[in-house]
Amino acid sequence: MKRIVCLICLLALASTPGLAQEPVFGRAPLQGCSYAELPLGQIHAQGWLQDQLLRMRDGMTGHLDEWYPEVLGPDNAWLGGEGDTWERGPYWLDGLLPLAYQLNDKDLIAKANRWVEAMLASVTEDGYFGNTVDHPGRPGVQTTMARDWWPRMVALKVLKQHYMATGDERVLALMEGYFRYQLAHLPETPLDHWSFWGRWRGGDNLDLVYWLYDKTGEPFLLELGEVLHAQTEDWMEHFTGPDAFLRPNTIHCVNLAHGFKEPVVHWRRTGDPTEREVPWNGLMRMQKTLGLATGLWAGDELIQWGDPVRGSEFCTAVEMMFSLEEMLRISGDGRWADQLERVAYNALPTQATDAFDARQYYQQSNQIACTRAWRNFSTPHDDTDVVFGLLNGYPCCTCNLHQGWPKFVQNLWYATEDGGLAALVYGPSVVETALPGGQRVRLDEQTSYPFGGSVRITVDLPGRKGRKKAQASFPLHLRIPGWCEGATVCVNGEPVQTPAAGEIVRLERTWSPGDVVSLALPMAVTTSTWFGGSTAVERGPLVYALKMDEHWEQKTYPEDRRAYGNTYYEVTSDTPWNYGLSRWTAARDPEAFTVAERDPGDAYPWNVDQAPVSIFAKAVTLPFWEAAGGSAGPVSYYLQFPSTQWEKRTVELIPYGCTTLRISQFPSLP
Repeated sequence: MKRIVCLICLLALASTPGLAQEPVFGRAPLQGCSYAELPLGQIHAQGWLQDQLLRMRDGMTGHLDEWYPEVLGPDNAWLGGEGDTWERGPYWLDGLLPLAYQLNDKDLIAKANRWVEAMLASVTEDGYFGNTVDHPGRPGVQTTMARDWWPRMVALKVLKQHYMATGDERVLALMEGYFRYQLAHLPETPLDHWSFWGRWRGGDNLDLVYWLYDKTGEPFLLELGEVLHAQTEDWMEHFTGPDAFLRPNTIHCVNLAHGFKEPVVHWRRTGDPTEREVPWNGLMRMQKTLGLATGLWAGDELIQWGDPVRGSEFCTAVEMMFSLEEMLRISGDGRWADQLERVAYNALPTQATDAFDARQYYQQSNQIACTRAWRNFSTPHDDTDVVFGLLNGYPCCTCNLHQGWPKFVQNLWYATEDGGLAALVYGPSVVETALPGGQRVRLDEQTSYPFGGSVRITVDLPGRKGRKKAQASFPLHLRIPGWCEGATVCVNGEPVQTPAAGEIVRLERTWSPGDVVSLALPMAVTTSTWFGGSTAVERGPLVYALKMDEHWEQKTYPEDRRAYGNTYYEVTSDTPWNYGLSRWTAARDPEAFTVAERDPGDAYPWNVDQAPVSIFAKAVTLPFWEAAGGSAGPVSYYLQFPSTQWEKRTVELIPYGCTTLRISQFPSLP
């Protein structure tokens, strides 16, 4: 079938200049979003967060097509070849493309554009895009289900980000044509026609349909939205049903991460407040069933009770982060920002190596060894799941993990409907953008967050330097985390507000270059209760875990395991790990926890040697708690037996994200 681009659509859209640069909050009858994304490339990381992006550039993200050529090389079907035709190419691009523009890296931009141009060139006259032909199977390559709806949802996310970076109106034309195709064909070939993934992940498709409607106002998109919602798994039932999240082995762990946002996205059509609230209620129910202290849940690959030795898939972390980012932007609910930071600053850093050249498939919250031992996972992969390598476990995460950090950076700043800017998630960054009316503003955020609670934002007005009265009036929205009591907000050293925990502060004033907004977010040490009564130690957005020595050893896979890559890393330790904490200690003993902060300087913080904060805690040794099958063995996490007979110790805890081996959910004793 002849491949063309809808020139009529292009000409029509070309008459609306600057679409990509103007924040869009919503278009009736859809409910408006509380905040709007800024164009990709206007927000840049600084400090350790910039270091993280550079490590991605120099590691897997920047070189995956070279390291994994059998799937991401020139024969990939998304590039017009006869190779991999399904999700892995778009998965990689979904992180590579935003990284390229955030670093303004011309080589990475060119690498991403090759795929984008191939997608744009693949449009057919009936509106379809991408490969349509199945090819003979090859080991390790997905060459069938070429017409499946699911991988196109990921490809559309890539194209949306390309539009956000460039304003390329061909993207809007492609989306309109494809969505018309969907409306015509979904009744006969629904979302689960080729695979069940589309039904479970239809919220991604719906989110993109509403994004296009906000841009173009085409009425058919609202009709398509209802078709998609009807064909998507009933997430309202999962969140509200009598056995929601109470039965293991029922839902794929990553599908749950996708599904969290669907009710909030669909709220934009109905305005039903229940749809906005039920995901949070579901998350709170999960805390005592499936939930882990990292903000995720046990799922290896099917959801499990939240025993901290069960696995948590890497894809779960990055997809849940994306759902949280969308829910935060739509609803403006700061609780989603709290949860986003919990996942990003705990689960995300630990599942890839510092050099970003290898990753785990599953992480364990209590992880005492990363070895090729057979563990108690529902979906094991020849005992490769917790070692660090390129393809171990399953290769989906090799391609999908890249979206985590770049999309987090993109969501550090938003446009506000009242003409200002918002910082709802904190990290070292700088944003430079135009306010309504054209005035450019630059906000420089210097912070030790998440390790410390000091945030300093300096205002600049580019293009107005040297003028006698270089000023601009706009509001600045700042989130106070839900865990933070006693926060203060100062402007130029003068206190202006003492907000409550969970509040979003709005500072509206006339700003001058050099004005400084300072946030002090006190971080108290607290404890929380999880699976089986286990205790986690927290401070600010961070969960703390037992510090263990780590011995890394690179090994080679035998010939019959080369599908998992050539080499992998095992990590072991001689450090004792079998400790318990008193569940009453924090309340009764003010010296139970001692915090020691150190200046990390320019050092990369996410490892044992360079952890910027330690908490020294009183603990007891539990000699009966022993290893089993490479994991911490079964234990009663809630003991009523007094701890007086066991040896008391002071143990060092460091941020969970700095650890590879750890205990983070401790048995609780009187």
